[in-house]
Amino acid sequence: MKYFVIAGERSGDLHAGNLIKALKAYDTEASVRGFGGDYMTAAGAEILVHYRELAFMGFLEVVKNLKTIKGLLKRCKEEIDQFKPDVIILIDYAGFNLKIAKYAKEKGIAVYYYISPKVWAWNQKRALKIKRRVDHMFVIMPFEEEFYRKYDWKVDYVGNPVLDAVNDYRPDIKRTRLEGDYVAILPGSRQQELLNVFPVINQTIRQFPDQKFAVAAVDNLPGELYESIKSNRNVELVFGYTYDLLAHAKAAIVTSGTATLETAMWEVPQVVVYKTSGISYKIAKWLIKVPYISLVNLIANKEVIKELIQDDLNLKNLSAELTKIINNKNYRSGIIEEYRLMKQQLDIGRASDNAARLMVKYLEGAKRETGNTMKRDL
Repeated sequence: MKYFVIAGERSGDLHAGNLIKALKAYDTEASVRGFGGDYMTAAGAEILVHYRELAFMGFLEVVKNLKTIKGLLKRCKEEIDQFKPDVIILIDYAGFNLKIAKYAKEKGIAVYYYISPKVWAWNQKRALKIKRRVDHMFVIMPFEEEFYRKYDWKVDYVGNPVLDAVNDYRPDIKRTRLEGDYVAILPGSRQQELLNVFPVINQTIRQFPDQKFAVAAVDNLPGELYESIKSNRNVELVFGYTYDLLAHAKAAIVTSGTATLETAMWEVPQVVVYKTSGISYKIAKWLIKVPYISLVNLIANKEVIKELIQDDLNLKNLSAELTKIINNKNYRSGIIEEYRLMKQQLDIGRASDNAARLMVKYLEGAKRETGNTMKRDL
């Protein structure tokens, strides 16, 4: 069968890559094209547009790049028309993917969604729109099953791919060449994220001159973005080995996103930071309907880790919390114990395998049903 997969950012690309490997195991004749990145390519997909061209963050940034986004949507539709897939598999990235889902439904192409848009966070009635446009939803958070049930939609909880990725990884300290205790800094993979959080993080680093820091850097961003933080004598940049970085870190400063859950699965006490433009933050604060922004706290349904958002992200608060997660043994052990409970909750087998098996099953069932309908018509 033919699969068109769309992942609009690095984490989606990672999970799409694992999903594609599993699809090829269940469907030996699988042919895969789509929008994504290096992980999808490594899994055997033909990448038509790299996610670097799709990564726009925040309301204001999206508005500024509307022309570019419209061009990419047009390109995506053209590629779908040419490829004629049996199914389109969408990975998170709601703004773009839901437009493609609408187009696919109009064309009569099956639409599967792996890793749900965060509709439970804001504008929850979008769940009804998703239900109209998507044939099957495969969710990775336990609470998402109950959320969609409110809209009379049975979705499949398949486990969490972050836990799978961490369990699969074999860290090697030789790759990072870091020795001694250090604090990992995961500032994100988008330019806006770094520009927003680096000033406060840089100030904080200077308050800890005897503490080593290691920054998870990405090579798809301009090198000059890291210059200010790199100038500190106690900072090292690590490109491409975030999991090796986390495996040996004593603590972490993490920009909100999937990285918060990744850090938790490596059992590293962390403080979550997030800052955006003033306009984007005001809009988000008005829309968001959940009490936390980190996946860790959302899954636990309580504050396990401290979140420093917008104006709360300042030198005083970040320095105080970093001191606690480095030095307070009871505080650290409490966080780690919560992480372990979370692991038990998430572990129902490999998410990519569970999702791929169900996807192939649903597609084969739909083909049989179509065949039976044709026979009856004859």
